[in-house]
Amino acid sequence: MQNRYNVTDFLPTSVKEMKALGWENVDVVLFTGDAYVDHPSFAAAVIGRILQANGYKVAIVPQPNWQDDLRDFRKFGQPRLFFGVTAGAMDSMVNHYTANRRRRSDDAYTPDGRHGMRPDYPTIVYTQILRRLYPDAPIVIGGIEASMRRLSHYDYWQDRLRPSILLDSPADLLIYGMGEKPIVELANRLNAGEKIGDICDIRQTAMILPFSKDLIGNDDILLHSFEQCLKDKRSQAENFKHIEQESNRMEGGKTIWQQHGNRIVKVNPMFPAMTTGEIDASFDLPYTRLPHPRYKGKRIPAFDMIKFSVNMHRGCFGGCAFCTISAHQGKFIASRSKESILREVKKVVEMPDFKGYITDLGGPSANMYCMGGKNRDICRKCLRPSCLHPVVCPNLDTDHSKLLEIYKAVDEMPEVKKSTIGSGVRYDLAMHQTGNQKIDSVNRQYIENLISRHVSGRLKVAPEHTEDHVLSIMRKPSFSLFRQFNDIFHRIDRKFNLNQQLIPYFISSHPGCTEIDMAQLACETRDLNFHLEQVQDFTPTPMTVSTEIYYTGYHPYTLEKVFTPRRQEEKLAQRKYFFWYDKTYRQDIMRSLNRMHRPDLISRLFKKK
Repeated sequence: MQNRYNVTDFLPTSVKEMKALGWENVDVVLFTGDAYVDHPSFAAAVIGRILQANGYKVAIVPQPNWQDDLRDFRKFGQPRLFFGVTAGAMDSMVNHYTANRRRRSDDAYTPDGRHGMRPDYPTIVYTQILRRLYPDAPIVIGGIEASMRRLSHYDYWQDRLRPSILLDSPADLLIYGMGEKPIVELANRLNAGEKIGDICDIRQTAMILPFSKDLIGNDDILLHSFEQCLKDKRSQAENFKHIEQESNRMEGGKTIWQQHGNRIVKVNPMFPAMTTGEIDASFDLPYTRLPHPRYKGKRIPAFDMIKFSVNMHRGCFGGCAFCTISAHQGKFIASRSKESILREVKKVVEMPDFKGYITDLGGPSANMYCMGGKNRDICRKCLRPSCLHPVVCPNLDTDHSKLLEIYKAVDEMPEVKKSTIGSGVRYDLAMHQTGNQKIDSVNRQYIENLISRHVSGRLKVAPEHTEDHVLSIMRKPSFSLFRQFNDIFHRIDRKFNLNQQLIPYFISSHPGCTEIDMAQLACETRDLNFHLEQVQDFTPTPMTVSTEIYYTGYHPYTLEKVFTPRRQEEKLAQRKYFFWYDKTYRQDIMRSLNRMHRPDLISRLFKKK
């Protein structure tokens, strides 16, 4: 498969490859905790390619060995402009550990899924090594791990509040969110002769400065200090509301500050969402869409999952309380043009091992393509974290017609036998009644088209829970809507004689969820004839509403106390209800429900069909 490309078609990963390009040195060296896959779904490739497109010589060091003589960190020497460091596509602790804090045995972003190829907190480990080796070199950190840890944050794996990652990682600058715009501006300014210590005003960056009250402008937001948050969990909860609101602004926004001892972290506002031209330019870069030849055919599981898929947009306005997508990519959707998407599909179908099946035409949420506010002036003032909760915003354009156009154009390509949707679908968005007959008709058509033509046998959706008070904290729609969608799915499935499955995702132990709530969930799903497969315990990850509630006990927006299961026995007590149909759990469930004086749920759960 890789014979179509030479090693010089990739960004260099060794000095030999660098010299084959005719270079004697590089402008930027990027270190990543992932394998190097030259694909627009892998952040190091995106950042490397965007810098290359702007005239810079970039090298990538994937998964450097941090335990030997550090030759991986030395091989390119000090770059002309800066080192860039990312942990990879996932927070390393989510990558390494389960919700029970048990070490995982594999790593999807590593050749052959091998574990142990990156340390815990690689952003910190890699940066500390580079600072020791190159004391004066500019170092920039980014990616999901750095982005979500830019201010004080709860770390579930250490069960403690940690300071900004800039306190532990001796970097000069942190880029949060999607990095194309800030990284290019930074490179251009360093290339023009500016010193990195003087660059404090680039949007979507954070840095640490000596503390001075004079730094803070009248319109800026000064959060409670890290020390105050350590003393008072409510202060941490209060901070989060400001952080989320500012990261969800359409444009502008305020500078955020947080004191850490005698230093202070400055977080500049986000860039507006990319325009269609800007996001097209990023996706149209000359990616090979393949793993680097250094892996010699080894399997990289994360690449296998997306090899024949196409990402059509960025951003998510769902605002789910446990999700980091909007915190990282923003609430406002950046959609590619139809032409750009079809160009990438053409590259996919030309791959030697393509068998005719596109595995995903999606995004963070599959059906938000080209959606946004009808009146953008309203959006500019909006601080709502979700456009869908508690109700669908009346200003939101929910027209799915442009999405149907993409599906139709891809399906008409002679090389494509079928395109399926692997990304999560927001059924509440597709089912929303706008009152506009044309749009409502198109959206009904979308649902039928999706179910009848774009399911690979199983359609996965995420109701997450059945109880409304838990769903409200999650910022998810009422379960009654899932029941309606379940009926629609099976009606269309029967109409086309497809024999497909609807697979719902559920979460246990989420803030606000009690054991009785899980028993109710078991009863509701049993009544719908589901034997649940896609389930998980809630895992607190930095910078989500749910995590702040889990750690502080307070809801950041109301400051009301919220019950949260934290002890292992509480979590196991909730999780067992997912598997009520397994006889090994039956006696334990019956004992628990009797203890809680709910024999009615026993009767409902174990009644004969």
